[in-house]
Amino acid sequence: MHQIRGSFNCSWFARKGTARALATAIGIGGLLLTGAGRPAAAATHCVNPGGAGGCFPSIGAAVTLASAGDTIQVAHGTYNEYVVIPKSLSLIGENRQNTIIDALNKPFGINVDGYDYPGLSGVVISGFTVRNANNAGIVISNASSVTVSDNSVLNNDRGLVSGTCPTLSLFPYFFGEAEDCGEGILLSGVDHSTLASNTITGNAGGVLITDDTGPTHNNLITGNSVVRNTALDCGITLPSHSGAGVFHNTISGNDSSYNGGPGVGIFAPGPGSKAYGNVVINNRLRGNGLPGVTMHNHAAPAGAEPPMFNDNVILGNDISANSQDFADAATAGPTGINIYSLAPMTGTLISQNVIHQEAFDIVVNVPPATGNVPAVQIHLNNISDNQVGLQNAGTAIVDATQNWWGCSGGPVAKGCATVSGTGVLFTPWLGQPFQAGGNN
Repeated sequence: MHQIRGSFNCSWFARKGTARALATAIGIGGLLLTGAGRPAAAATHCVNPGGAGGCFPSIGAAVTLASAGDTIQVAHGTYNEYVVIPKSLSLIGENRQNTIIDALNKPFGINVDGYDYPGLSGVVISGFTVRNANNAGIVISNASSVTVSDNSVLNNDRGLVSGTCPTLSLFPYFFGEAEDCGEGILLSGVDHSTLASNTITGNAGGVLITDDTGPTHNNLITGNSVVRNTALDCGITLPSHSGAGVFHNTISGNDSSYNGGPGVGIFAPGPGSKAYGNVVINNRLRGNGLPGVTMHNHAAPAGAEPPMFNDNVILGNDISANSQDFADAATAGPTGINIYSLAPMTGTLISQNVIHQEAFDIVVNVPPATGNVPAVQIHLNNISDNQVGLQNAGTAIVDATQNWWGCSGGPVAKGCATVSGTGVLFTPWLGQPFQAGGNN
């Protein structure tokens, strides 16, 4: 966990046949006529469980003999493997319902390993079920332009369920994962990559985006179902562990619900950690074991580099029926968004969210920023329940003007959601629910 418990990865030598041999001979003759030096064309390789028809019998064997830029097509079946990808290639399963990488008793299902193979980029993984790994089902480290789409990532992160992360000792560079074993999909030191339209469920945790091995930035996590990852861990988590930074990532259009921890968590837990400029937009965050969006920042000791926790955006999400926060960041009841920091922060924007079925829609506990400017901007949200719409539990100024509080009279009227605490600016308020593109 991240600051939740306490402060809280056709055979190369296929039978060619006479026609293929003739074509090869013609190709060689052509090469003699036109000259050498042209790059080899990308090849397509096949894998099936029996190695029939000249295909590879295992995914790992195909990866070993493939060249950069090649495509590996994997037929349906179950492959009991730990697949390491050290080069640019496309790994395409026939169908994610029946093309299965079963990594039981193995560290990961798929490891896109740019840490040991620097400069890795351009990897595509699609069409698989990846299940039963001790740690992450799919891990991507120190790579760029990776696309992981249309996969099912199920029942991984088993080490957390058993109370240990036994195989992470083999990967000491993932030093921040001793408490959560990597979750369903782990990104570390990754940039300009995409996770799209995956089903991520039954893992101890869902998607982990961190900086154990380098800065992780400008990634898109979109259209995924991150549901019922239930071992008290998060749906989608963005924690900074090393100070390299987790920044400018976009979490868009996902369903992150019924997870053991928050739907989306952003954490900067220690000295010099950096989680900033991330965007959480148009997600459904319902029924999670901690607030729908949970943000924790824990101050550095005196003299240490302070954490950076600025300019995160929470925009256009549907947030409902989540649980309360605990420990030092505790809230007094079920909470939609909880922002907790022991260090000053600026630039946080909460806008155009629909928050309902919570005892506390938004809780802010932040010290004053330099110049006493508002630490958090909260505008154009629909806060519908007749409970506490906003609690300012800290001493920073919170600008909460132009919100709908459940009735036209605003938070001072009976029947509207209320504001508690001092330093909250809430006038003027909206006279009707906010509608994007409509009249308000």
